[in-house]
Amino acid sequence: MNKIISILIGLVFLVLPIYAWIAIPGGLWGFGDAALTFLKGGIMWMLMMIGALLLLMGIAGLKD
Repeated sequence: MNKIISILIGLVFLVLPIYAWIAIPGGLWGFGDAALTFLKGGIMWMLMMIGALLLLMGIAGLKD
């Protein structure tokens, strides 16, 4: 029973923001646009960090 409640609460937390972003005209106080901007920035930082990690691993591999 506890797992079912957890799944239902998870679905509510997943569906409500999506509904508020899509169904309400203009979004919910612009949170959708802010979330999208944050996501785009996060993707760029993640790609740069992966690149730096691979660069450092390659430099460390040259020692061997």
